[in-house]
Amino acid sequence: MLLCYDDEQAWQQAGEAAYKEAIQEAIQLTHQLHEKGQYILSAPLHPVATATSVRVRDGKKVVTDGPFAETREVLGGFHLIDVKDISEAIEIASRHPGARLGTVEVRPVEELAGLPVLD
Repeated sequence: MLLCYDDEQAWQQAGEAAYKEAIQEAIQLTHQLHEKGQYILSAPLHPVATATSVRVRDGKKVVTDGPFAETREVLGGFHLIDVKDISEAIEIASRHPGARLGTVEVRPVEELAGLPVLD
């Protein structure tokens, strides 16, 4: 899985046109992956200001507005891909426009028996 961490302030400074261009570039990347049979699923997230965090502490539910941690880079979206190894995933992550102003984290997905299967 490619987890895309964005620096929202950097994107604001880059401007709306740069952001829209990056989105189109990311969409092109998904089409390239689809053509190779590597694409499974992608989704951007709304800005971190829309986040709600849920924690359970001492048996009590605590709901707060905002992201789970104080950090400049926040999870902005993901791409679930099917590749042969970590090297291939890293190469794809390096082509994602989010890697230029944020971070694209590459992490294997753990498969668990008993989960619903997407159609």
